[in-house]
Amino acid sequence: MVSEVGAGKKAALSVIDNLERVIKGKRSVAELAVTAIISGGHILIEDLPGVGKTMLARSLAISLGLTFNRVQFVPDLLPSDLIGVNLFNQKTSEFEFRPGPIMSNMVLADEINRGTPKTQSALLEAMEESQITIDGVSHLLPKPFFVIATQNPLEHEGTFLLPEAQRDRFFLRIKIGYPTAETELEIVELTRLEHPIDSLGAVTSSELILKLQDLVRNIYVDDLVKKYAVDIVQSTRKHPSIFLGASPRGSLNLVRGAQARALIDGRDYVLPDDIKNLLEPIIFHRILLTSNSRMQGTSVNEVIGEIVEGTPVPGASPRSWLKD
Repeated sequence: MVSEVGAGKKAALSVIDNLERVIKGKRSVAELAVTAIISGGHILIEDLPGVGKTMLARSLAISLGLTFNRVQFVPDLLPSDLIGVNLFNQKTSEFEFRPGPIMSNMVLADEINRGTPKTQSALLEAMEESQITIDGVSHLLPKPFFVIATQNPLEHEGTFLLPEAQRDRFFLRIKIGYPTAETELEIVELTRLEHPIDSLGAVTSSELILKLQDLVRNIYVDDLVKKYAVDIVQSTRKHPSIFLGASPRGSLNLVRGAQARALIDGRDYVLPDDIKNLLEPIIFHRILLTSNSRMQGTSVNEVIGEIVEGTPVPGASPRSWLKD
């Protein structure tokens, strides 16, 4: 197991390092993206225009060696434009399935909140079951399959808020943020002649990603650490400032994400800190504050901090007594 973890760590770090060639000064963002990928989860990138949301998705697809399709969500985008349609072939007198752009390893739903709720909901089955259903016939999606969605949190005119069921299906939420002045200067210099993504190559393959996902599932999680994750999620449903707390999917994703972070760190066991470090990206988008809390200026991060402080940290130990 130790040798497999070491190989898994090396593969994961190679993707992170490759992403840093394009997404400068944002290693923590690259680590979160890889955490979601090797956990088998979808990513919601919520940030301001121009910070590299689309570039992160493209760089990730190239680094992983996956097929990639970008869909620009607009109000007149139809579900059939996304998932495909059955067309009647007059020569054969039969209906033929014409797949949409969702038939890809990785799909970028750019500005997803500009699509109508009907089109947004077309992603629900794909994100949960890795399949789509058209006219009663199910079609399996390629493996692995990921959805990366982007949205601008400040611009609301002409947009449609993602429903809670849709947000809950995203494994984690990423905020990229503006670069520092030094990093921005480096970006300007690097892109003066050509963009770094033009010379980016694949460092893994779809087969290796599936193996990493299997390896992540076998990372050991102590019962106390599992209870710690569940206690935190349960607390989000009881906090007076929260109207809607995280679902059980939040607990599942916290534990799976912690397993992925342990692998990236080269460990075959999960620490409580792995859970704590993933709380904001995994839980934030699953919480709705009460109207009074929002009016008083309370932030979701403040509430999460209160919950963490009020939840006892277990003293779980590594599996030093287990044989490889």
